[in-house]
Amino acid sequence: MIPGQQPHRVDTPLDPLHDPEFLTDLRRDMLRFAEMQLRNRAQAEDAVQEALTGALLGRESFASRASLRTWVLSILKNKIIDVLRAKVRENVVADVENDDDLNAYFNDRQHWAEDTRPSEWQTPQQAMENKRFWEVFEACLYRLPDASARIFTMREVLGFDTDEICQTLAITSNNCWVQLHRARLALRACLGANWFGEAA
Repeated sequence: MIPGQQPHRVDTPLDPLHDPEFLTDLRRDMLRFAEMQLRNRAQAEDAVQEALTGALLGRESFASRASLRTWVLSILKNKIIDVLRAKVRENVVADVENDDDLNAYFNDRQHWAEDTRPSEWQTPQQAMENKRFWEVFEACLYRLPDASARIFTMREVLGFDTDEICQTLAITSNNCWVQLHRARLALRACLGANWFGEAA
C-alpha cells in the first residue's frame, strides 16, 4: 500500500436484517399477522420480538432456500403456534345459525348458483408464482371477519388440525367447519373480484 493511500474497501451488500427500512416493513407485517392470530397486542409484540431475535441469532443457519422474509415469517409462525397451543381457554364468538349470506351462492339442489359459479382460473402453479397474487390474497385475508380469518389461518397457514383449532379456541367442530367454509367463500369472492377479474 502506498503511504497516504486509503485501503481499498470492498462494498458488501447490507444484510437485510441490519437494514432499518427492511426491518421496519418486515416488523409491521409480522405484527399485523401476529395480532390477527393472537388477538392480543402484547403477546403479538412478544412473538414478533422473539422471532426477530431468533432470526438475528440464527442468521448463519439461513440456507437461502427461501427468501429471508419467508424464513423470518416461518420463525414467527412457529412462535405463534407455541403461544396458541399454550392458551386453550380463549373463546371465539361465531354465529353458526345464520347462513343466509352463504345460501346466495347455491341453488335449491345445493349446487353453485349460475351467477356465482367459479370461472376458469389460472393453474395453481401459475398463481403461486405470481408475487402480486399473494399481496392480493393477503389483502383479502385481512378483510375477513376476525374469527374466520383466524381459523382459516390456523388451518391453512399454521397447519393446525381441526381438533387443535377447536381445543385452542374452545369452539365446536361444526363451528370450525362453518367458519372455514365462510372464509373460503369470502376469499374466493374477493380473489375472483380482485385477482381473477370476475364480475362481482
